[in-house]
This record gives sequence, C-alpha cells and structure tokens, in this order.
Amino acid sequence: MSFRSIARDLRSSFGSLSRRGFDVRLPGHNRGKSHGSFHDLNEHPTVMQNSPWANLPPELLYDVIRRLEESESTWPTRKYVVACAAVCRAWRIVCKEIVRAPELCGRLTFPISLKQPGPRDGTIQCFIKRDKSHLTYRLFLCLSPALLVENGKFLLSAKRTRRTTSTEYVISMDADHISRSSSTYIGKLRSNFLGTKFIIYDTQPPHTCTQVSPPGRSSRRFYSKKVSPKVPTGSYRIAQITYELNVLGTRGPRRMRCIMHSIPASSIEPGGTVPGQPELLPRRLEDSFRSISFSTSSEFGSSRFSDIGLVNEDDDSKTRPLVLKNKAPRWHEQLQCWCLNFKGRVTVASVKNFQLIAATQPTNNNNNSTQPGQSDHDKIILQFGKIGKDAFTMDYRYPLSAFQAFAICLSSFDTKLACE
Repeated sequence: MSFRSIARDLRSSFGSLSRRGFDVRLPGHNRGKSHGSFHDLNEHPTVMQNSPWANLPPELLYDVIRRLEESESTWPTRKYVVACAAVCRAWRIVCKEIVRAPELCGRLTFPISLKQPGPRDGTIQCFIKRDKSHLTYRLFLCLSPALLVENGKFLLSAKRTRRTTSTEYVISMDADHISRSSSTYIGKLRSNFLGTKFIIYDTQPPHTCTQVSPPGRSSRRFYSKKVSPKVPTGSYRIAQITYELNVLGTRGPRRMRCIMHSIPASSIEPGGTVPGQPELLPRRLEDSFRSISFSTSSEFGSSRFSDIGLVNEDDDSKTRPLVLKNKAPRWHEQLQCWCLNFKGRVTVASVKNFQLIAATQPTNNNNNSTQPGQSDHDKIILQFGKIGKDAFTMDYRYPLSAFQAFAICLSSFDTKLACE
C-alpha cells in the first residue's frame, strides 16, 4: 500500500480537507473559503480520535509521515502532508518534528512557513498577479521552472486602498476576503503621501521588540458582541522602506533602502540566525482577533515616517538591524538602458524591477576568512521583476520571509511622485 494511498484514505476518513482548500472557521466568526492549504490549523475538535489511524504506534506513525514528507516534496501533492497534521494532536506533533523550516529544506508547507526565513542555499521562486480593476495582488508559489505559468500555489494576497494622505496595502492569507477584520489578516504596508517612505506592520511582535510602539498608540481595543470584549490588537513595525527622491527628474533606476528591524545584521554573518522564529503551533481563538484594528489618521501621521532611514552605525551587529539596498544596475551601451542580470527570471524592462543585497559590510573578524563561494553580503536576497502586463516574478532567500518579501515588492507598485 503506497503512502499516497494512505493519505487518500485519511482524507476520505475525516472529510475533504484538500479538495481545493481548507474551510477553517472560527466560532462566531464567518469568513470565506480559502484557496489552497496555507491557513492556520486552529484548535478544532479532533476529527479522528476514535479512528484506527489515531492509535498507530508512535514508531510506525513517525516512519509513515517521514516517508510521506520525503516523497511529496512539491505542491500540489504536498497537501497530503498538511492533511496529516490535521488528523489529531498526535499526528500534528509528529509532523512538527519531521517537517523542517524553509531555511533548512527550502519548501513551504504550513501557514507559519510564510513568516519564516527562506532557504540559505538557493531561492524560493514565486510570482505575483496584479488585478488593476480590483486593486488586488496575489502571490503564488511557482510549480514549474517556466516563467509564464497560469497556475501556482496561492500564498498571500493584498488589497490596495488609497487614502487622502497615504496608501495602505492589507495583506491576507485569503485570496478573496482581504480585510483587517478577517482572521487571515497577517499584516499591512503603509506609505506616506509621496510614496517614498513605507512601513511594514505585522500582527505579531518581533522577538527583538525593537520597534514595538507604546500600547496606547498601536494596540487598540474594540467592543463587539461576537467576541470577548477588550480584545487587544497588534500592529508592530518590523521594517521600513525608503526610496531616494529624484528632485531633478533625471532618468535612471530607482534607489531604495530597507531597514529590517526584526532581522539583526548578524543574521547574514557565518553562524548567524534570525531570532524568535515562530513554531508550528495553532493560534488560540483570542489571538486570531489580534489583527483587527480600527486606526485613525493620527496613527500613521507624518511623525511616524520622520525617523525612517535612521540607523545607528555604532551599534553592535547583534542589535543593529539588517539594512538592504538595491543593487546598482549597469548601463548597456548597445541597448541604451540600465540592465541587471536576473538570470532569465525577468523578461520585461520596467522601473519597478530591482534586486536587493545587504548594505552592511562584513565585520573585521570575517574579512580575513577565506570561504569558497559568494559571500552572503553579495548574494541577492530578493529580486522582483516584470514578465507580463500584470505578471511579476518574486524570488527570495534567507533571511527574508515570504511575508516580508511580498510587502517589499508591494512598495514597488505604489505611485512615487518624487522618484520618477
């Protein structure tokens, strides 16, 4: 009996979990059906507690899930690994031990993978589809090496909202229901009026807590009969993006700079890590409402953007945030344009195309070390480029996560009055 047949038997035993997506519902909270399996496995009633599958010997269960995880390494067949984690608590614990983070295996499996760093060796290739009529953007995982693919594994979505003095992008794990009041809301991107400065907000605080605002400003409370009263909301600044002003209006590529407050500069040093990585644990019911916020215009006033781009260079690399900058293109005399080597991943010239590398220099202790291969300071951490009218590629690697990379790419879509 093949492991795929076992997974199919499991799926038929506790319902059609992977027909196209999980229908995760919270008590007293309605939301639509998601695309794919990248949604939180919240604490649901055990659906197979009395089934023979739930009483397998631990050694046999571990071996079955391990072999299934190794055989189903790509989507869409990797949905069977996600289905195994939804069987019961025992199965979920085993899946947590076997399934490794994207940093180690280079694969996206569970929803929490979207906020974990990408692989150290290689990149995770994705593409973004833009819908101008609905002002939405959807991030997909590439399922084949081909550039122009029609189908992919849905990961994240964003909706653009233009306000009087700013632009906001709400990021969600649901493809259709994109709202801050949804349990699938995981963060947002906020810009100033000129579109030159952006702030990335996360619903969960970073481990370093470097940019956690006072509770009275970013943590608000709301009252509703559907949920427990006085539920705190979360809106934590994890990154800042700035685009250099082009006052003279000269032609040329954009210049951008990203300060990742949740990622220390030491993370790209040999042996460095990104602290505070979340574990594969289901969110509690009260945590799922932390993302709901009702902000006023004063919450994102001009004072919020005044300190963007300020980094203390004297700080230790363990506490100093990671700074990224766009890789400078070269001028091609024959083509008469600025060029970057995207290695075939970008086919259309656009001012939105960019590649990000680390702006910080290696420490003195590592300058004398001779290590083969390309240094982490020279590696392209994120690249974004156009391949069609409303299609773009997004390739990222360690130490960025899919959520952080997607938010950075969204800033390139926004209109920049003083940069072009």
